[in-house]
Parts: sequence; structure tokens; C-alpha cells
Amino acid sequence: MSTALHLARPEDLDRVLALVTAFHAEEGLVSTDEDRRAALIPLLEGIPHGCIYLIGPARAPLGYVIVTFGWSVEFGGMDGFIDEIFIRRAVRGRGIAGNVLFELPKALAAAGLKALHLEVDRDNDPAKRLYERAKFKPRERYILMSKKL
Repeated sequence: MSTALHLARPEDLDRVLALVTAFHAEEGLVSTDEDRRAALIPLLEGIPHGCIYLIGPARAPLGYVIVTFGWSVEFGGMDGFIDEIFIRRAVRGRGIAGNVLFELPKALAAAGLKALHLEVDRDNDPAKRLYERAKFKPRERYILMSKKL
């Protein structure tokens, strides 16, 4: 099964929106289609703050990954955050996410990224194991803290 990554474009909005809606429903994330659309369109149009990759066949993607970009003095330059990664339930357990988490960091490092971060639910042991296999490590001294504005 192909886990090729395709940079999503504006014409992919409906495919991406359907996947994001499924992910948000599964995770219990409260958001409207209007809010999701407003957040996705700038990424699809190429703003420099992030990008969306479709996973697998571009016309019938198996999932998606959204990476947002920042700057880190600690890590020595541009860093990224996997904001969301989602694989359709019907094709999970086939190594797709693991392959993406292995290949994507290599491509991003070649483009100059110095570090890649993600967050995971403390109680989601399968996801934590997946991320650990992909060489992501918890930062024992730090926790992610947020303030919604």
C-alpha cells in the first residue's frame, strides 16, 4: 500500500476537509466546518506557516498530516510541529503512519528543519508506542502548555 506524500493544494479542499472532519469526530474535537475550512484554506494556498500532505493516492487519500512551522533558538533554527496526523480507520495497522513518520522527518530535515515535535494524549498508549518507534522522545523536563486566544 502506497504511503507516498502529496502536498495538498486548494483543489484538494474537499478531500482534506472530509478527513479532518473524521479525525475531529473521532478525537472529540469541537469545531465547525466553517472553522476547519478557514484554518485549512491558507495552508492549501501555500502560506509559509505550514502545509498539508495527503497520504497515499492523491485522489483517494488514506489520510493526511499537517505540519506547522516555527523557529527555535534551542534547536538552532526552523522547527516543525505535527499538528495533526490521521489514517482512515479501515487501513490502520498496516504500517502507514509509521512509514510517514519515518520518511517525513527525513524530507523536512533535507529542507532545513532542525526539529520536529508532536503532542499525544497521555492515555493513548498505541499512539505513544508508534511515535516512540519513529524515534520521537518525551521531553521529561517540559510539558506543552496552551492558552486559547
